Amino acid sequence: MRKPAIPSSRIFKQTLRTFGRDTQDEIKSVIGGRTPVWLSQGFKWMSPGLFVKRWMMMSAGGVLLVSLGLAIWTKLTPIAAIMQFAQSFFESLTRVVPSYISGPIVILLGFLLIFWGQKRTFGAITEVLIPDVDQRLVDVLLNHRRRSRGTKIVVVGGGTGLSTLLRGLKLISTNLTAVVTVADDGGSSGRLRREIGVLPPGDIRNCLGALADEEKLLTELFRYRFTAGDGLTGHSFGNLFLTAMSEITGDLERAVIASSKVLAIRGDVLPATLSDVKLWAELSDGRRIEGESNITEARGKIVQFGCIPENPPALPRVLSAIEEAEFIVIGPGSLYTSVIPNLLVPEIADAIARRRVPSVYVCNVMTQPGETDEYTVADHIRAIDRACGYRKLFDAVLVQRRLPSERVLRKYAAMHAQPVYLDFDEVLHLGRRVIRADVIDEDSRTGYIRHNSERLARVLMRWNERESEELIEGYDRY
Repeated sequence: MRKPAIPSSRIFKQTLRTFGRDTQDEIKSVIGGRTPVWLSQGFKWMSPGLFVKRWMMMSAGGVLLVSLGLAIWTKLTPIAAIMQFAQSFFESLTRVVPSYISGPIVILLGFLLIFWGQKRTFGAITEVLIPDVDQRLVDVLLNHRRRSRGTKIVVVGGGTGLSTLLRGLKLISTNLTAVVTVADDGGSSGRLRREIGVLPPGDIRNCLGALADEEKLLTELFRYRFTAGDGLTGHSFGNLFLTAMSEITGDLERAVIASSKVLAIRGDVLPATLSDVKLWAELSDGRRIEGESNITEARGKIVQFGCIPENPPALPRVLSAIEEAEFIVIGPGSLYTSVIPNLLVPEIADAIARRRVPSVYVCNVMTQPGETDEYTVADHIRAIDRACGYRKLFDAVLVQRRLPSERVLRKYAAMHAQPVYLDFDEVLHLGRRVIRADVIDEDSRTGYIRHNSERLARVLMRWNERESEELIEGYDRY
């Protein structure tokens, strides 16, 4: 079987990452890990790619040229005069102080002036750019450059699970694209969909908040729900904001792009389709249920699942993002109402199936009543495979290693939910590898469990790095 061609850009990036790790290890071994802070910060300013040193040198050269030009313009014969003055000055200096003493003193004085001037300059810049953050400017620049050169990641899903993952991934790479379902028909989103005719903005709102720089404040603002006012009660501010932007710009895609610029988010959030999608499900008892919120409330076992219209067109920008992706993540999120609706867009499933890059499905930790009752990990995989025509969209599945505490299990049992059982042999039979890791946190106040965004992102990126290295090694052997 012919091995997939690996883009040269991926090989080059992997080589740089390997070289960077080796170089850092050598530096640490030389300095013993006890570098003073001021020296460490100084070395950081020498890092390539900051685009600072070249402009400072250009400015210094400009000052010299302006001074030289003024001297020539006023006929001061500057070069001869400067040389003569310097010769006289240094001869006088060495008569008083020997050269082996005066030379180092002058050099030291020069370095002190340079250091003082640069420190004050960058201090003034830092006060403007990051006045309320206890972080050095060089660290901000290095982090920004590192994230901007990060892996191109596409995440497909919806609900709170997707926004949780995005919070962790944005710390690693800003080359993020979140593909979000627009099938929600409950709550504030459902009301806006029925009354105004806009696509449901709820999941997009959550993702925009998760990717924003001022995440905590913006998330609270977007989640704020009005408790009074005719027609406003129950609506969230974020949903109304996106609805207004949709009316102003003409559609949800333009509204999200404009909102992303206003909110300065790290990455892109894209609706899977601009069609008015409505979900339907056939249950084992013969009932046919329409509407996302009605499917969950029906409390039946889903045997068939689809949407109206049957083959909604994908957003072109979504397909472009998948074509350029270096890593694809499906989930986390509700299986039938957040993850699969995106894959019911045939062009999206086709685009993912064509890609030969590392791809993983993040399985839910607990079953969801009325949706995945008694589902195992293999059942989740089969549902996804069935929805996209039994094509293999991902190589591995990430599952939680340890069970939640007994207190949490009792709370979920009261809601008829249980941990998703890992039927290891069945998963392997379906052609998927298993990644087991502890990626959840327990909320001591509410008793619920949630994915830990940073831990989940680190596990995924470590796995992706290993997979990328194996692909490159296989390509080299080939």
